[in-house]
Amino acid sequence: MMKRVYIILCLGLLWFGSFAQTQTVPQLTLRQAVELALQNNFNIKLSQNNAAIQKNNVTIGNAGMLPVVSGDITTSNSILTTKQTRADGTVNNINNARNTGLTYGVNLDWTLFDGLAMFANYDELKELNKLGELGLRDTIQSVVAGVVTTYYNLISQKDQIEALNGVLATSRIQAKIASDKFSVGAVSRLEVNTALVNANLDTANLINQIQQYKATKIQLNQLLRREIQADFDVSDTIIVDESLKLGDVITKAQNFNPSILAGQINKRLAEINLRQVQATRYPQIALTSGYTISDSKNPAGFARVQNSRGFNYGLTASINIFDGFNQWRRERNAKLQIENAELRNKQTQQDIEATITNFYVSYTSGLDLIKLGQVNKELAKKNLDLSLERYRLGNITPLEIREAQRTFLDAQSRFTQAQYQSKLAEVTLKQITNSIDIK
Repeated sequence: MMKRVYIILCLGLLWFGSFAQTQTVPQLTLRQAVELALQNNFNIKLSQNNAAIQKNNVTIGNAGMLPVVSGDITTSNSILTTKQTRADGTVNNINNARNTGLTYGVNLDWTLFDGLAMFANYDELKELNKLGELGLRDTIQSVVAGVVTTYYNLISQKDQIEALNGVLATSRIQAKIASDKFSVGAVSRLEVNTALVNANLDTANLINQIQQYKATKIQLNQLLRREIQADFDVSDTIIVDESLKLGDVITKAQNFNPSILAGQINKRLAEINLRQVQATRYPQIALTSGYTISDSKNPAGFARVQNSRGFNYGLTASINIFDGFNQWRRERNAKLQIENAELRNKQTQQDIEATITNFYVSYTSGLDLIKLGQVNKELAKKNLDLSLERYRLGNITPLEIREAQRTFLDAQSRFTQAQYQSKLAEVTLKQITNSIDIK
């Protein structure tokens, strides 16, 4: 029996020691984790590239305001056998005559007026650039939120591991006391076996929690895009910002929420699209010009060799007179798209306000539970210590001390969960308002 007790105690110490070793690895602060994510995360890099593409597109040339200049060259060759009958009746036969032609030059095409569509195009490019920048900020906030919540999840699990270690320590002491009592005939073998079973169960719970803790570490390493097996330790406390006010959060969301701002940009894009459609009602005027050099040889022609060079220029103008009422249809659809953009924006605002309200309820209730949980945790710990001492004196049964262990573990779990719940709600509210700040 004593050998079995010794094995159980050693097993508990082994798992406690395996977790304690994490205290010797380098500590990863929250700021360091966020900085690594900002440097390495693939989604952020993709969003940066997309934003850079949209920024590069904002040029007056891409909007169609500048002329297009091209260099052109055309060559033609042929070998012909020609029979010519002149007006005086004489016949001229030319066999295998080689004809060549070469034309090259520079041409310019410039749209001078297109119903102001080019200005609408430029405004569209600027709005798309804003949308790209907004998408980048939204991606950064999303990645940072993921890192922060995962980091605090690790802290929460670390607290749970410490609580399980405390329960296991109590079980080991209880098993030792029961074994000592059994050796002098004070308790039955059943009580000793029950104590050993409880120690085994507590050890298993600790093993499972440590496994979950390590899995969450892997998840954080994935977010940071670094070595998956890299080991690290996290901070010990979860500090919740208690200064959030519902009205302030809603107001800030109206001004900074990426989805709301994107909705506003999409409405402006719909308005720009209407201007682009309306532009086709007006004349389209373009300037064409160029300088051309032409060389040709035609042995069978009136002029056997011909060279020419010089400028050409002109204006082209066109106007849509009737297109089967398609112009009216496109304008009507463009106006409906503006209306849809406005409706979607209002719906987004309402949905976000509802989300904020729900998370704010979780946030405030979490703060209340933290205060209550702190008191319960301290009382449960005192009760557990007192129960162990009373068990040593033989004043309570094993079931009563086991109940004290469960009460302590439940109080610790509720306190930790309240902290994490409130912190998660806080981070989500700040993500919604695009205001996550790591201090």
